[in-house]
Amino acid sequence: MTRAFPRRVGAAAVTLAAALLVAGCTGDSEPTPTSSGSDSRMFTNPVVRTDAPDPQTIRVGDTWYLFHTNSGGRNVPVLTSTDLVDWTEAGDALPALPDWADPGKTWAPEAIQLAPDRFLLYYTVAGRESGRQCVGRAVASAPQGPYSDDAAGPLICQADLGGAIDASPFRDTDGSLWLLWKNDGNAIGVDTWLWSQRLADDGLTLVGEPTKLLKQTEPWEGTLIEGPFFHRQDGRLLLFFAANAYDRAEYAEGYAVCESPSGPCVKAAENPILKSSAAASGPGHASMVVKDGRTWLLYHAWPPGQEGSTDPGRQVWLDEVTWVDGKPVVKGPTAEPQPRP
Repeated sequence: MTRAFPRRVGAAAVTLAAALLVAGCTGDSEPTPTSSGSDSRMFTNPVVRTDAPDPQTIRVGDTWYLFHTNSGGRNVPVLTSTDLVDWTEAGDALPALPDWADPGKTWAPEAIQLAPDRFLLYYTVAGRESGRQCVGRAVASAPQGPYSDDAAGPLICQADLGGAIDASPFRDTDGSLWLLWKNDGNAIGVDTWLWSQRLADDGLTLVGEPTKLLKQTEPWEGTLIEGPFFHRQDGRLLLFFAANAYDRAEYAEGYAVCESPSGPCVKAAENPILKSSAAASGPGHASMVVKDGRTWLLYHAWPPGQEGSTDPGRQVWLDEVTWVDGKPVVKGPTAEPQPRP
């Protein structure tokens, strides 16, 4: 969830923040194709080799649309693919920010399709009035945008809890819409909670009251958890999340089992299910896709030893998830050639 602008305070963080903002204005880099040699049936990670933190993707027709944290001078970069492996830059999904927001810290965008010509994008952005990160929502008639946010202010801010980030929309099997997010407590030295709340049918407003689901409690999580998303598998509702500092090798991915979108949720004993290896460091802030009956985890990770760098930064990895007794097992981070989705 931490984006192309660090949230920690101190000289090192300020230096890194400045470097990242400069990097975000240096122009475009085309993702490198990831086909494995002459064998078109195989691919090799990472699938996006440029800086593309906090990836999330949706499928519309035969095309996948991937959104990620600001980079390359774009607020919300969007890429397209027909196979989840070879990606092409497709511009800025949110070319204009609303009047209440400041540029430079537009993080962790996630989209959902509500109708054939209606798409919503939930994104984190710097709220000018609060001075904290807040969650906004924007609407488009096409998956790649342009999305537009006509609201007079943010959807969620929670400034007294450090801000609100990492919003993730979810449509449950009963048709209800929900939003997950994290209060950015580590920005002010307080607990980080994952929250959920019902969305109105149009996705533009929240209904009822928010519910606290989980906070950091386990040694591997360090001082924070973040980047939540829901996934139903064989009727069970799973809440995936990342934990620990985004720019450290200890950053990793875990999950919990929830009774409903408003909880209660219990963390899995086998966490973390995705962690650093010789191939990739600090894997996390994932999203999940299902293609032809196979489940895949899309996530970002650093090259080992380059945590916190901007070149190449956090690249996008794709690894398969298998289900063993109803539990997710991630085959990764995998740098060896593997069959395409």
